Amino acid sequence: MERLIMIKYLLITLITLRALTSSAFADTVDDVEYIELRWAEINYLLEGDEKEKAFEQLVIESETFIESNKESAELLIWSAIVKSSYAGAKGGLGALGLAKAAKAEYEAAMKIDADALDSSAYTSLGILYHSVPGWPIGFGDSKKAEALLRKGVENNPTGIDNNFFYANFLADEKDYAKAEEYYLRAQAAPPRPGRDIADKGRQAEIDLALKAVRAAQ
Repeated sequence: MERLIMIKYLLITLITLRALTSSAFADTVDDVEYIELRWAEINYLLEGDEKEKAFEQLVIESETFIESNKESAELLIWSAIVKSSYAGAKGGLGALGLAKAAKAEYEAAMKIDADALDSSAYTSLGILYHSVPGWPIGFGDSKKAEALLRKGVENNPTGIDNNFFYANFLADEKDYAKAEEYYLRAQAAPPRPGRDIADKGRQAEIDLALKAVRAAQ
């Protein structure tokens, strides 16, 4: 009798734990999808002050989501992407503080799962190292940027963002022929389900970048 009671208790515990885990996972997925979509809307559909204010609000929302799930590499990556984008829209001295906060979140995400979101953390952190001024103003470092951007492409060779941002780095280094190669890889990337706005916006950026590197050769 005691054995049956113990088995019943264990079954109830396992079912409860599974339900809680599934619920937490579902919440994480919903939060990530929300940030992905909202980021694309702000980044590609808004301009000026409206864009800056919307990114500021999304920073707050992203941090709220993380408070509920601090071990989600996906949420940390997207929170960092939002901060980086807000820094770009904001500019000025405040942008550097946002960039440093984004760097910390990328690094935290990589400790949890470096390959999350198709290795987005490698690429996104590489972008920061490439974009931020170097010492003594900031932490920018072209060698670290290149290593991270290349790692992102190696881990996800068909990804639109991984190839696009590595191509941007190569173009800035005046390696136009190689930049064109990676822009073409980005252009040929498969569509991402549920990310129509982001894909359309990125493809428009690729078209402009291709024209620029071809004209520079």
